[in-house]
Amino acid sequence: MIMSKRAAQAKDERPDPAEMTWEQAMAELESINEKIERGEIGLEESLHEYRRGVALAKRCQAILDTAEQELKKIKPGGGNAEER
Repeated sequence: MIMSKRAAQAKDERPDPAEMTWEQAMAELESINEKIERGEIGLEESLHEYRRGVALAKRCQAILDTAEQELKKIKPGGGNAEER
């Protein structure tokens, strides 16, 4: 099944993962996962959604990595020279 031009354009109108919050990216990632698992979409659209899911997962990981670094900075004994 080939994704229609209209469906492809609708997918392109979604926000760039790099501009999404963790919550937004996770919600879309879960939605993509559910659609693929239930077989609601064809192979080509599944591949398209899988690629988007990879980008969303990378965004989530980057946000978590940043949060972890921030917590290390403010945590007592977390490597901040001022707190030693």
